Amino acid sequence: MKSIHVLAEYLPFAWEQAVIACWQSGERFPTEYDKPGDPNSRDVTACIHVTRPFDEPRIHRAIPGGLADLEKYRAEVLYGVHDHWINPAEGKWEYTYHERLCAYAVPSVGVFDQLAGAIERLRKVPYTRRAQAVTWQVWNDMHIDDPACLQRLWFRIAGGKLHMNCHIRSNDAFKAAFMNMYAFTELQREVAAEVGVEPGEYIHLADSFHIYGSYFQEFEGFLKAVQAREPARNCFHSGHVRDLFVDGCDALLREDDMPPDKQERVRRRREELLSLEADGPSALLE
Repeated sequence: MKSIHVLAEYLPFAWEQAVIACWQSGERFPTEYDKPGDPNSRDVTACIHVTRPFDEPRIHRAIPGGLADLEKYRAEVLYGVHDHWINPAEGKWEYTYHERLCAYAVPSVGVFDQLAGAIERLRKVPYTRRAQAVTWQVWNDMHIDDPACLQRLWFRIAGGKLHMNCHIRSNDAFKAAFMNMYAFTELQREVAAEVGVEPGEYIHLADSFHIYGSYFQEFEGFLKAVQAREPARNCFHSGHVRDLFVDGCDALLREDDMPPDKQERVRRRREELLSLEADGPSALLE
């Protein structure tokens, strides 16, 4: 099994370097999702260390999917805006990360909020090594179609800042990893604010960091695009894409079934976004 170690200052540079390293160095493995004729995936174990994850630029311009979708995913992880879609008995979602981390119903205990527990521990014992939240349910996740990829978040305060390690079992390097890294660092920022410290460094540890054979052709297009520009031109400042993030909030607010408390949280996020200084996305999205 091969491994990569990426050390970078900014989030989009770290992701770009990691996904290219996976392409260049990855071993060939079949996957449980391959269709007949698909090439083997490229796969490494990855340690991606971002030393300034909250400094701008924070957004990579070549991520698959839209930036409005990135905002919606952030809202799922931080606010649980789609926790009400969990209903495996009716063929709907088995879980969400937010539900597993913050709102899991434990028999004889009730609804348990792991992040709240980690925050409380960090406030009481800032040097603790016990502040973590886990998602994997060994009695369940070995047998479902879409088991949790995120395994645990581990927090440590050092130098007056809250650092976070994210351990992920299986990570689609090209189509999911940036969204994961962005949303998880946003969660890190929220936890740091609750503890009362600044957010610090971020380490993303993926056992299987992979590029599926089914979209090698699409990935080759990504490579050509990023290599044709200077690295700084592959990134956006958050303010440059503010309006697209607002579009993501608006799409969520159009969902008729969202609980009122979640709607209110999305509205507050929308107001926070509109308070950002924006140059407008048009100049950078050509």
